[in-house]
Amino acid sequence: MTKRALLSVYRKEGIVDLARGLAERGFEVLSTGGTAAELGKAGVKVRSVSDATGFPEILDGRVKTLHPAVHGGILARRDEPEHVAALEKHRIAPIDVVVVNLYPFEDKVAKGCPFDEALENVDIGGPTMVRAAAKNFRHVAVVVDPADYGLLLEQLDRKGGVDAATRLYFAQKAFRHTGRYEAAIAGYFSQVEEREGAYVPAEVDETFPYRLNPTFEKVQDLRYGENPHQRAAFYSDLGSTLYSVAAARKMQGKELSFNNILDLDAGWRLATELDEPACVIVKHTNPCGTGRGTGPLEAYERAWACDPTSAFGGILAFNERVDAATARKVTGQFVEAVIAPGFEKAALEVFGKKTNLRVMNMDTTGIHKVSGFDLRRVGWSATAARG
Repeated sequence: MTKRALLSVYRKEGIVDLARGLAERGFEVLSTGGTAAELGKAGVKVRSVSDATGFPEILDGRVKTLHPAVHGGILARRDEPEHVAALEKHRIAPIDVVVVNLYPFEDKVAKGCPFDEALENVDIGGPTMVRAAAKNFRHVAVVVDPADYGLLLEQLDRKGGVDAATRLYFAQKAFRHTGRYEAAIAGYFSQVEEREGAYVPAEVDETFPYRLNPTFEKVQDLRYGENPHQRAAFYSDLGSTLYSVAAARKMQGKELSFNNILDLDAGWRLATELDEPACVIVKHTNPCGTGRGTGPLEAYERAWACDPTSAFGGILAFNERVDAATARKVTGQFVEAVIAPGFEKAALEVFGKKTNLRVMNMDTTGIHKVSGFDLRRVGWSATAARG
């Protein structure tokens, strides 16, 4: 019996190689608009979903996969005779693999797109297919992350195809993917209000919704917590990644510790509140010095002069790109970590001589003020404040 895979992705990286791999393993490849065009251009044999359903995409692409020929093929239980009979009766071909990732709602909103553009980036068909396939994971493999394409092909090379444990892993990841997506949409809509016929960002003092639904995604496991006997992991709050140390790219140095992350967060928050070149020093969550100047070097010298004893072994946060002169001055002292919105190449060469020094690059397009909710846990509840 011919196996079928449905591919419909916004992020196209790796999709051509995956489609080729599926075709080589005997799969019929079904696809939608842009993905089908990408595969066809690369010479991959592909059948359009419209051809399979006998119904065209309509409403500017809002409706293209919402059809019984698609969802019946995904949701049918192969071990249930009535389901199999229903597929045969209605001439619906089962779909064995679903590969989907969603419209870039979060990316669009983060760039400050207008409300109408954000609305059109609320994916409907994609999450529906993902949830359907994840629900039927006993019979369908659903992949939402391009990083898992290789794993899917490896599994298909095995006799019997994708095993139960891997299908469950894919389903768990799929539900997290759609959960995060829905939380992002809910968070965005909670901060929109109608004003004179237009939908605009709500006033700051009107943005506390009745119900908060924060979603967190693991960034990394940590060696230990605040103290060596404690276990810990670092999670990023959905919607704040662009503005938090979770987005920092480590250029060098040892693994971050629980205390490093707290100090980097505190330093970065304060540094980005200042409009002129600034340096902030924090150690064990205590401020040791803040300096402003004509550039990062002068700002650093003034910050260090506040309390050189306490600053020893602390972390440094800058609100502008660090140059080589500043790097040379910094490496003359012992510090645990440096975070900044960019480093000159020569500065990284200087820091490279201190192999244990953690250098964290917040290489954003600009300095972002703290956004979203600042949560503080109190027992099993939480208080919230706007940044």
